[in-house]
Amino acid sequence: MSDSDTATVSDLARVAERFRDIGDHLRKMTHRDPLEAVARMAVELIDRAEWASVTRFADGEFSTAALTDEKAGKADAIQYAVGSGPCLDAILQNAVFRPSDLRHCEEWPEFGRRVSQEVGVESMLSYRLLKEGGDDDVIEGLNIYSRGRAAFDDDDVLVGLMVATHGALAAQSIVNARKVENLQKALLSNREIGTAMGVLMTRHHVTRDQAFDLLRIASQNSNRKLRDVAVEVAESGELPLPARRTDADRLDRDDDRREA
Repeated sequence: MSDSDTATVSDLARVAERFRDIGDHLRKMTHRDPLEAVARMAVELIDRAEWASVTRFADGEFSTAALTDEKAGKADAIQYAVGSGPCLDAILQNAVFRPSDLRHCEEWPEFGRRVSQEVGVESMLSYRLLKEGGDDDVIEGLNIYSRGRAAFDDDDVLVGLMVATHGALAAQSIVNARKVENLQKALLSNREIGTAMGVLMTRHHVTRDQAFDLLRIASQNSNRKLRDVAVEVAESGELPLPARRTDADRLDRDDDRREA
């Protein structure tokens, strides 16, 4: 095996390791907002990354959808204000940008001057996030910030690219899974409510609307979720209603008032 072949194998091994790291980090962050998880992955996996954010482009406007630090939000806001910057171009051109000396940046001079003076940012990595399906009118980009000049090397660019592609797709899969789970819960709840309504209609000879109203009244009176009441009705055949007050209860209550 030649030296070049050895280098290629080594590079591929490093890519595979980074790919696995991204998957491990995302699994640990499933409790977070998926876009915030993508931003935090970038900061944790890239050594000299200090802050990160996700910019969203929708209805002709840019906004920050997630961030790891308020300073990232301030840097984003400068891009939006001047209408120019690495992330804006990354989103619109579907390209990767790595400015390494923003204080003396020829490509984005106004943004570079302001972000270096006002936030202290000197280096950035900017990517367009990869997505499958969903709303084609919404595009998102990843911003990675550092106060160091020439902070990011080629390996950092590769890691950021994997976060913006593999990480973004994995985050999207979490969103889709949550949507499916919520839909399944809604369908199950609707089925249980429908079953309970059928029980009430059969036993008490009421209409569908009346059966639903009875369930809703029982839910409100017992301070329980409608679905939980429906499950009880479906299983027991009985509608849980508040206990009736007897004459003795009313007399006791009147005595309590007089004593007070």
